[in-house]
Amino acid sequence: MRRVYLDHSATTPVDPRVLAAMMPYLTENYGNASSVHLFGQQARAAVDKSRRQIASLIGARPNEIVFTSGGTEANNLAIRGNCEAAEPHGRHIITSAIEHPSARGPIDQLEKQGWEVTRLPVYDNGIVRVEDVRDAIRANTTLLSVMLANNEIGTIQPVVEIGALVRELRDGQRHLWFHTDAVQAAGRIPIDVDALGCDLLTLSAHKMYAPKGAGALFVRRGVRLLAQNVGGHQERERRAGTEPVANIVGFGVAAELAKQEIFDRTEHTRRLRDRFESGVSERIEDIIFNGNREQRLSHVSNISFRFIEGEGLLIHLDLQGVAVSTGSACSSGTLEPSPVIRALGRDEELARGAIRFSFGKDNTEEDVDRVLDVLPRAVQSLRALSPLARPSKSVSYSHPVSTG
Repeated sequence: MRRVYLDHSATTPVDPRVLAAMMPYLTENYGNASSVHLFGQQARAAVDKSRRQIASLIGARPNEIVFTSGGTEANNLAIRGNCEAAEPHGRHIITSAIEHPSARGPIDQLEKQGWEVTRLPVYDNGIVRVEDVRDAIRANTTLLSVMLANNEIGTIQPVVEIGALVRELRDGQRHLWFHTDAVQAAGRIPIDVDALGCDLLTLSAHKMYAPKGAGALFVRRGVRLLAQNVGGHQERERRAGTEPVANIVGFGVAAELAKQEIFDRTEHTRRLRDRFESGVSERIEDIIFNGNREQRLSHVSNISFRFIEGEGLLIHLDLQGVAVSTGSACSSGTLEPSPVIRALGRDEELARGAIRFSFGKDNTEEDVDRVLDVLPRAVQSLRALSPLARPSKSVSYSHPVSTG
């Protein structure tokens, strides 16, 4: 059976060039980067090189990169670490209604501890409005956390404008910091932390063809954080724990490759996604594309299929060798419909019928054609069993409900 992987927003395969760079650090160069002997110094040099490569991808200084175990830990360090350090200046957080669970979780936890939280709406196009951000800021607001691009629908948020607003307000001596989760965006759109105006930015290795087990947090010089992992002096006292040197090496090489190939990758995935969406529109009725179709990442397509459950369609496709998802991998296992799709104003049926297709640099037109062959039959089969499906030919919803 031909297998097609369209879940690159969940994770990506390790690039063979990345793996080749990692191998020496799994075999002969296995030193602890904190050790003073030659083995340790070789490991330290490799970690420092990766730090420079990752900093270069986002326009940062190497000493502004803090390595973590992944995006979830980086988001926790950014949000909890910043809020705990800034608490004397206020206890109000602003975030969006569509943040990844790894950002939503620590904010929810802080709310339980008495912090006030404003969750910004995203309307039917899946994009935060800057005027809502401005209206939400109070005298006691200390942290804004808005993702750069959404993991389920791919919409790109107005982070540059939000960063400019934060800088404008900070000129009035306010204690206000701006964090953005760039896990989905990094390596897929150009990022410059100075242009974004962010103070904290989250990255994850396995979303850009490097292994799981490494992430990074950009911490602008002068921004205070309270460490969440303690018990060691690594990462300039900001994150205790032995560095996973091989994973970090892979992360650095992946970042360098992403920077070199970003435009080719973007154009390739955009071409595949557009071919896919055009084919779906021609073959399947009663669908709705979720999120703004212009202001989004090139590799993501999120579609609600009326009258069926997304989980059922996912399983049906998996049996045919096609891997997709119903939303964030970190939300799998919950019975609740996607909060991101609900935040667009979709009803429960549409939220439960949503599927994310996310393309990668190694997908081909043959992959798309394979899915276009399997998907219509899977939808037809499930609708034939659905009590919600209408017996007569239905109206097509194949055009976007909004374009922002």
